[in-house]
Amino acid sequence: MYYYQRIRDVREDSDLSQQQVADLLNITRQQYQLYESGKREMPMHLFIVLAKHYNVSLDYLAGLKTHKAPLK
Repeated sequence: MYYYQRIRDVREDSDLSQQQVADLLNITRQQYQLYESGKREMPMHLFIVLAKHYNVSLDYLAGLKTHKAPLK
């Protein structure tokens, strides 16, 4: 699984809109949509914000692990 599929899945699982996540990341909805569609690479500092917000590991967000491991 690619990271952009995973960030969409965790957003939808949390019942958040793209605009709500963009606001959390202090970016525009259009910019976030490009990350979520895989048309643009997301910077690492934004991955860290998402991992903290969703309480999942960076490996999970990157699609390297299949189970949600909370941050330690």
